[in-house]
This record gives sequence, structure tokens and C-alpha cells, in this order.
Amino acid sequence: MPRMKRHLAESINLGEFEQLVLITAMRLGNEAYSAAIQAEIEKRGGRPASVSAVYTTLERLEIKGLVRSRVGEPTPQRGGKRKKHYEVTPAGTRAVQDAYQLLKRMTKGMESMLEKAR
Repeated sequence: MPRMKRHLAESINLGEFEQLVLITAMRLGNEAYSAAIQAEIEKRGGRPASVSAVYTTLERLEIKGLVRSRVGEPTPQRGGKRKKHYEVTPAGTRAVQDAYQLLKRMTKGMESMLEKAR
């Protein structure tokens, strides 16, 4: 099988919101938990996102092996409750890279057209 076809067959297809959650978790690093991811998507992405949608997406990404979770220490700010933190796995990083490369390939040569569309 040619390299391109084999690579695409091995890649994980992510939905748009899965991409946003995964990219945001990468950006936040150690501070990646559902409420922080939700706030960052709204702030940086300029679109609404509910904490429950983020949490559900993180669970789905964990099942796919793209993130792993750990429970942090209890905090007084949360009334002694623990936060569930997420870390992007190497497979998650590859999935974001694949999605990014696909977008670049599909839009190559369209830069001026896309800039004019603003």
C-alpha cells in the first residue's frame, strides 16, 4: 500500500469538537480539566461549549486512547472535591497532527481565497 494510503488508514478521524477539546487539552497541559477546557474553548475559540459536552468528549477520547485521566488532590476551593485532570497521549498528539496535516493539504493553494472570505 502506498505510504499516503497506509497513513490515512491508520489515522483516527476526529470530529470538530473532539479536535477542539484535544487541542485545548494539549495547550493547557497540567491544567487540563473539563471546566478549564470549556472556558478556553469559549475564550479562544469564540464559541459556546458546555462543561458536560466537554466531559463527555473527554470520556470518548479516553476510550479511544487519545487522553488519559488522573484524579488530583482535593482543593478547598472545590469544597474538598478532587479535579479530574487529562493528559494527551502520544496517540492523541498524532491524531491532532494528522488532522492538522489533512487541513493543510486540503487548503493548500487556497490561502488568498480563504483570506478574502473574511
